[in-house]
Amino acid sequence: MKKAINHVWFLPHPPATIWQYLTQSELLAQWLMSNDFQPIVGHRFMFRSQPYPPIGFDGNIFCEVLEIVPEKKLAYSWKLGPKPGEITVDSLVTWTLINQGNGTELRLDHTGFTGVNDLPAYQAMFDGWKKNVDERMRKLIESTQHHETKH
Repeated sequence: MKKAINHVWFLPHPPATIWQYLTQSELLAQWLMSNDFQPIVGHRFMFRSQPYPPIGFDGNIFCEVLEIVPEKKLAYSWKLGPKPGEITVDSLVTWTLINQGNGTELRLDHTGFTGVNDLPAYQAMFDGWKKNVDERMRKLIESTQHHETKH
């Protein structure tokens, strides 16, 4: 069994704006999770969240930046498990930004879910990515852009 998460959104902002929310640690923390991300290929970083034992998640996601094409593509590994030192999900997150003139098509491909043991994490992340981008990222961009245009 191999599963992948594939979501596509349209955001009415240029790729440069969306790129900031994918690559600036402090903005990522506001819509996704606390992190020590740096947009440098080879940089190892972590996302930190609340542990969720029902899906075998201790709250730590181990990542490494694998590819950067500014304002177009970002890829990083995404590894997690039930306790420190034990990785049970070893996957890949790829963000693709496509300029649509009046905004950006944002694509997320989260691949590498294999085996029945990955199913709980897959389902949680399938829903989680949608909620985080649909609700949290959109609202954050709107509030930030609205605030910046008032000054």
